[in-house]
Amino acid sequence: MTGTGAKPAPRKTTQRKTRPRTIKKTTAAAGQEPTPAVSVFEGLGRARVPLRIVVRIGYYPPRHNAGSEWMAHSLLRALVARGHQVEVWLSRYSADREPYTLDGVRVIPFAARLDFGAAAWRADVMVSHHENVPSAGALARGMGRPFVVLCHNSAPGVFRNVGRGSTSLAVYNSLHMQAEAEGFFCEYTTALRPERSIVVRPPVIMADYATTPGDRVTLINLNADKGGEVFWQLAERLPDIQFLGVKGAYGQQIERPRGLPNVELVPHLPGDRMRDQVYARTRLLLMPSAHESWGRVAVEAMASGIPVVAAPTPGLAECLGEAGMFAERDDLDAWVSAVTRLADEAQWAEASDRALARAKALDPAADLAAWCEAVEALHRKE
Repeated sequence: MTGTGAKPAPRKTTQRKTRPRTIKKTTAAAGQEPTPAVSVFEGLGRARVPLRIVVRIGYYPPRHNAGSEWMAHSLLRALVARGHQVEVWLSRYSADREPYTLDGVRVIPFAARLDFGAAAWRADVMVSHHENVPSAGALARGMGRPFVVLCHNSAPGVFRNVGRGSTSLAVYNSLHMQAEAEGFFCEYTTALRPERSIVVRPPVIMADYATTPGDRVTLINLNADKGGEVFWQLAERLPDIQFLGVKGAYGQQIERPRGLPNVELVPHLPGDRMRDQVYARTRLLLMPSAHESWGRVAVEAMASGIPVVAAPTPGLAECLGEAGMFAERDDLDAWVSAVTRLADEAQWAEASDRALARAKALDPAADLAAWCEAVEALHRKE
């Protein structure tokens, strides 16, 4: 385990025999109440001209809870606060059959069988991400509508589809994502470069997640890429420490038929239940991810002063900054060392202070304002 810029800690195989205790803090913000979530959106003001924003994506909260979907919702919620009409049209089946509204965003499930084409025709601006970008971009281009792409990962296929001559605005979730995209465009073809790009870090409203930390070592999403096997190996190596595994919204979840006595698994949870059912029980968050372009759950945890031990992906390094503690994904001894060291109250308290300071530094107000201005500028240009 290393902190950013620090020398690697020596490997340890000795296990502590004391079980972590519940952390006794008056509030997650060391006695200071976090700013109410509504104030962040109210502070955005109101747009002079309300727009109709039509979004085409596969899944959406609260049924599907993944970082890219919650980032999209936070951005769309900001547009609603500015006075715009926002409709999300889903392209994949879910258990939902009727349209619903979440924080002012109207969501139309695929099974509702309503006319997406007609909605797109009435749009002032269209937005999409992931696998829907090629088709939604072609539709926007054919209808002459400004098109916005939310870029959540650095796969070459993402960058190929960002351009296609139709993207008015690309929104990258980190500086390293923007740099990788520029490298791709320069190496292959500048014709794919979008007209404009901005960086908007996945917005996390601290008041939505801040709580008093608990006593568990937690992994959110037990699939292989997120580190499900590392989680089970750690729990096996550290039988005196309690672990919490939260099943994710996607990917094959790694489970052991007989489990382990020190591991509790909980099902996939809606985002509004994560604070009370996950972070209020968590002392330390694990992120042994193979790939992360940012790592939104890290910021959610840090909103409560919960330290994060992570694999050093470019996204997680940028996200965690000086608060980060890093271990190579395949170095189990380093992960064991990290967890056992943070079982010490003094070391945990120091790491908790850094985590909370980093969460505060990632206040999303400026990024949300820049996002709204960028979208509204597309319509003014028409």
